[in-house]
Amino acid sequence: MSGNNRSDIKAGTRVQVVQKQDQRSGKLTEGIVKDILTKSSTHPHGIKVRLTSGIVGRVKRVDDRSINKIRRRYTMDQPIRIMPCLDMQNGRVVKGVHFVDIRDAGDPVECARAYCDAGADELALLDITATVEGRATMLEVVKRVAEVTTVPFTVGGGISDVKSAERVLGAGANKVSTSSAAFRKPELVAEMIKALGADKVTVAIDVDRNAAMPSGYEVYIDGGRTATGADAIEFAKRVDGYGVAVILPTSKAGDGVQTGYDLPVIGAIKEAVSAHVVASGGAGKLEHFYEAVQAGATVLLAASVFHFGIIGIGELKDYLRGRGVTMR
Repeated sequence: MSGNNRSDIKAGTRVQVVQKQDQRSGKLTEGIVKDILTKSSTHPHGIKVRLTSGIVGRVKRVDDRSINKIRRRYTMDQPIRIMPCLDMQNGRVVKGVHFVDIRDAGDPVECARAYCDAGADELALLDITATVEGRATMLEVVKRVAEVTTVPFTVGGGISDVKSAERVLGAGANKVSTSSAAFRKPELVAEMIKALGADKVTVAIDVDRNAAMPSGYEVYIDGGRTATGADAIEFAKRVDGYGVAVILPTSKAGDGVQTGYDLPVIGAIKEAVSAHVVASGGAGKLEHFYEAVQAGATVLLAASVFHFGIIGIGELKDYLRGRGVTMR
């Protein structure tokens, strides 16, 4: 095999990467992809090159998305981002357990300022009752938070169409997250990406375990109140097909209980999609974050452990660096 013609790569080809990752960004470089495309065949079934981490993967589709997926498989040297989450209700930051038993956790503006000062890489601001109350996101709060944040922040809750997303971005948010609306009308994801750009759109998927589902996980909507009968991994694959950059699955079973992220669902979604995957729901100890990185998450979202001083952001970053994880 010679040249850089993608048609030379056969579906099912076993690939690894020979070239080291970029030392500045920690990402697998375009040169690696080119290397995959130009290596001579070493066995009857196609090319074979070696990944420095020892991780291997198989090409399932011969296209740009397949190549991107190979590049993203190696997460341990990709910069990992820490993302405190501000769940908001009635203009206040709150935190619950299993999406209920809500308690107050502070003022969103003060929380956002404190997390930026503490070294957060990103923030999430989720208006958790906007959808079930049939209203838009509280734009005034978004504006106030935008005035004090020094890192990108994503806003979700009540974003049901392109216009509502544009209003949130206009209020100062860097990205929007859509969940229930994306499930009810999946093509909305494509519309938002076309209008706003893929880097502006996150799809959040609330999930719970259900043995009747092919993957063992079911999609929930309306703030985790409504079971849909839809398989979570299949839905993640569908929105990934629209080109969304980030998928944020939150385990209903793990939410607020601090017993660890739901690693199987993180791993299953990471295996199925090309988008970055956010770990969300269940962090309680430092090792839980490391386990999520190992499962494939590149963004680590948490609330309770940060809100109530159980783990500090600087402490977490030092812990992860000590285990060889590249931090942003």
